[in-house]
Amino acid sequence: MKTQAKWIMSPKDLGGAAVSFVKNFNTNKTVKKATVCASAIGLYAFYLNGNRVGKGVLTPGWTSYRHRVQYQTYDVTSLLQAENNLELCVGEGWAVGYVGYSDTNHFFADHTSLIFWMEVLYTDGTREQLLSDASWEVYTSPILSGEIYHGETVDLTAPIELLGQAVECEVEGKLIPQVGEWIVENERIAPVEIFRTPKGELVLDFGQNLTGYVEIKIQGPRGSRIVLHHAEVLDKDGNLYTENLRAARNENIYVLSGGKDTFKPTFSFQGFRYVRLTEFPLETPDPESFRAIAVHSEMKRTGSFVCGNEKINQLYHNIVWGQKCNYLDLPTDCPQRDERLGWTGDAQIFFRAAAINYDVERFFEKWLGDVALEQHKNGAVAGIVPHCLQGKVTRISSAWGDAVTIIPWNLYVTYGSKKLLKKHFPMMKKWVDYIHAAGPEEYLWLEGRHYGDWLAMDNDPDRNDGATPTYFIASLYYLYSTSLLVKAGKVLGIDVSKYEALLPKIRAAIRARYVKDGDLRLVADTWKEGDPEPTLQTQTAYVLALYFGICDGDEANLFANRLAAMIRANGTRMTTGFVGTPYLLHALSENGHLELAYELLLQEKSPSWLYSVCHGATTMWEHWNSLKEDGSFWNPHMNSFNHYAYGAVLDWIVGVSVGIQPMESAPTYKEISIAPRPHACLGFADASILTRSGKVRVHWYYKGNTVYYEIEVPEDSIAHLRLPSGYTATLSGGTYHFAE
Repeated sequence: MKTQAKWIMSPKDLGGAAVSFVKNFNTNKTVKKATVCASAIGLYAFYLNGNRVGKGVLTPGWTSYRHRVQYQTYDVTSLLQAENNLELCVGEGWAVGYVGYSDTNHFFADHTSLIFWMEVLYTDGTREQLLSDASWEVYTSPILSGEIYHGETVDLTAPIELLGQAVECEVEGKLIPQVGEWIVENERIAPVEIFRTPKGELVLDFGQNLTGYVEIKIQGPRGSRIVLHHAEVLDKDGNLYTENLRAARNENIYVLSGGKDTFKPTFSFQGFRYVRLTEFPLETPDPESFRAIAVHSEMKRTGSFVCGNEKINQLYHNIVWGQKCNYLDLPTDCPQRDERLGWTGDAQIFFRAAAINYDVERFFEKWLGDVALEQHKNGAVAGIVPHCLQGKVTRISSAWGDAVTIIPWNLYVTYGSKKLLKKHFPMMKKWVDYIHAAGPEEYLWLEGRHYGDWLAMDNDPDRNDGATPTYFIASLYYLYSTSLLVKAGKVLGIDVSKYEALLPKIRAAIRARYVKDGDLRLVADTWKEGDPEPTLQTQTAYVLALYFGICDGDEANLFANRLAAMIRANGTRMTTGFVGTPYLLHALSENGHLELAYELLLQEKSPSWLYSVCHGATTMWEHWNSLKEDGSFWNPHMNSFNHYAYGAVLDWIVGVSVGIQPMESAPTYKEISIAPRPHACLGFADASILTRSGKVRVHWYYKGNTVYYEIEVPEDSIAHLRLPSGYTATLSGGTYHFAE
């Protein structure tokens, strides 16, 4: 930001309370245009003449603050008067408050600070600037505390006191214009029920697990309190379950003024479906006084899906809400406990599904910018970005670090920006170079501590890691990321012959180490005393071998049959975790086991996608068995009921069952593969995606034994159609009908 404005801070440390920076000024001429730019270390809320300015909340958002800080721009022309009052209330937020499941705060900065610049253009052509500096006054605010994890305390009876003049200060990160989407308020949801638990507690049920906060409109005795506690689920006795929140209090406290009050957090948010009125000043709460407000990044909805199976429709609902809840400025793992971090593995696993539901180009452009800034000099990529773990280093892990190749390539295929791909190419290359240099084996990745098939069900039930050897997974991702780097280089006209020559060598090394006599063989890469003995006889091992293309000759059929037999032997249930699950149905349907893929999709026993649906879920769960059949819970230290990763199955539902897939040779759906794989178990399926090239839609449905197809192709696109009968056609823009 080219301005002489100064970063300013409060002259006094109030220990977590928000402060207000105030400036009064006059405009004595007719204003033609007035523009404001503002940012903060912490979070800010901007008021002009008592009006909240802008559509955004939780500004300036979360970036790698030591590298860069976004500023927002506002047109305030219509709000100016002859005499004006500026107020910017600043709270701790991610930058200064508690973050990264740590018991300490101040990871990015020791104190909040603000920068502000306004330019006023008058009708006579003259200009005037108002800049933040030491002349601004600083006051206390009604927000006595505001924490991302712990919630907010607002006291409308607290006196507003002058703390003194602002103090100029220095800030480490570079100011940049806002890159990402605005964080905004979205759906407003009324409670579906107010009830008493067996413990006698008064609880609001909003009927939907969400990310955001509750707005309360009330008039009550001055000085009386409202205390809210938030939870995602009830325990088997019907009481609020909060153990899985870990250290996060998720507590909002409001002290009433005595007049008509409206309360909602300014510098915090919660993940919840249920809200306990731990304290409430009125004997009978009015449901109309409460609204849950969903908060997430402002993304354009692009996808739709519906079918003839209501449980699959609910699964789709849960996938969409899981994305909305966790796409709050960056792709977080969960919105409720003392974590809410930008895990790279979760982001890449779900990306293709995400880009069906919403236009996520700008969202990921912003986050990948921080990933690039935090990439280590040797090319390593940490498990979370922004990194914010006090005194800790997250693992450099396959499937997690590979987000820097998988997401940029799929961004290009979906949205077609060579400019963005070129921007991300150095990051992709550095990552592949890092893997290539990791350990003694040039063409395998046999070192490090990887997350592996996270939360798979084929290991000890109390462990987080799956049974599939992590170095096998790592080596396959090495192959995959290198292939994506080669594709990107060819699109950009960059010489990638060195990496293209690597591909057969990596593949050969994987086969030499892990394939013997037409099958996957046992290895002991990661075995340690006391651990279960590793094996490649896991569902995930066969899924990855099939999907990442290391099979020769008839091995694909043999591997697919082995995978199918393992699934059948497990009661037609998967055991895959974060790494295997996104590709599981693809591996089956691409290798002659479409029927089994549908059986898995419709399975209702744990582990399955519909197990959570059958147990009342309204978002995706972190664990297949977050809630067990007996009503008990998985270990509370890591048990989110709002985790989007397993929603990656939408990529198969839309891409294979309905049959809509973009083609890499012509990004932005200029060329589309339409190859539906219908099944009577769904009755019908109807999906559409609003692409950069226009709307593509496929609707198939059964009448007796005949399947009918309605297909809509964007006007300037070409679709390559293949129906199950083997019929093929090339379709230009328009609407088509087929039956077979």
